[in-house]
Amino acid sequence: MAADSLLKEFIPSLDYEKEAKRWTQLLKAFSEPEPKVGHTPRNEVWRKNKSVLWHYPAKQKKYQIPLFFVYSLFNKPYILDIAPKTSVIEGLTNMGYEVYLLDWGSPGYEDKKIGLDTYIEKYLRTAVKRAIRHAGVEEITLIGYCLGGTIASIYTAIADEPIKNLIVATVPIDFQPFIGPDQWAEGLRNGDINIDRLIDTYGVIPPKLVEGMFRAIGAPIYFTNYTMLLSRAHDQRYVDKWRRMNKWTLDQVPFAGEAYRQLANDLFKENKLVKGELMIGNKQVDLKNITANLYVISGSRDNLILEDQSKPMVELTSSEDKTYISVEAGHVGLALSGLFAKIVDQWASTRSNPL
Repeated sequence: MAADSLLKEFIPSLDYEKEAKRWTQLLKAFSEPEPKVGHTPRNEVWRKNKSVLWHYPAKQKKYQIPLFFVYSLFNKPYILDIAPKTSVIEGLTNMGYEVYLLDWGSPGYEDKKIGLDTYIEKYLRTAVKRAIRHAGVEEITLIGYCLGGTIASIYTAIADEPIKNLIVATVPIDFQPFIGPDQWAEGLRNGDINIDRLIDTYGVIPPKLVEGMFRAIGAPIYFTNYTMLLSRAHDQRYVDKWRRMNKWTLDQVPFAGEAYRQLANDLFKENKLVKGELMIGNKQVDLKNITANLYVISGSRDNLILEDQSKPMVELTSSEDKTYISVEAGHVGLALSGLFAKIVDQWASTRSNPL
């Protein structure tokens, strides 16, 4: 009896029904077909090479100014439309916004010479013009997420097109702060890490190399998602959310070599965007040229982009209407939870010409 009492004290009792459900769900998480993504109705407006401009009609249009999403070159944009009820795009169309999204696509080896100049001047600029014409409007709102926010900011600083509002979330603007091993930053900035040789060898950065880079930056946080799955596998809703997130995390895209060269050398190494020294084609990018209404959003639990990387955007622009907020969310969680749609609507609803 005494031995039984000691065992009960040190070995917790098990909820066998809960444990059975946990392991059944865990098995399903790795054996069932991948979850479907991209549920919101859309139509193709324009296409160039691998890139596509998508239009997501408002369920009941309430605002004249449409929203135009610019996503990162590192990942696929379906994180913005990953599941019903939590989809950022679905949420905004339900709120009455016409939404456009430029999907950069997956570059092949033949696209190795595409640089930021081409992406911005030939792809983004043309797509914005097409969206304005398709919507029949005179102004548009740009929304940039992560590196997409950097690209949207660069474009807005040199754009002739009428950008009324600029919204950037989890955006790197100042590349001096660095998340990751200090040796990486030092090696890149003093020339010990030769990015040019890497790009000349590969042409296009392979998806597995991109994935490995994010794993290294995010470790050990990157691996805790598997621990969380094990601990919460009895919760079917959590498992469904985890599977969608895991699919997106592992679904990296190649990165065009010339664009990566500019990103590494001009932004990470030289920090030219903050210094006002970045050149896109024959145009100097000066963030002071941005006069659009500005909304900057950071995540207080973001483990990839520091708030100190985003905050300078507020001071470097000439916008009279500026708002900066920090929300309790991680880099991806902001989009995955559907919270981003509500945050955008709170600000954009009064700046989008309500009908």
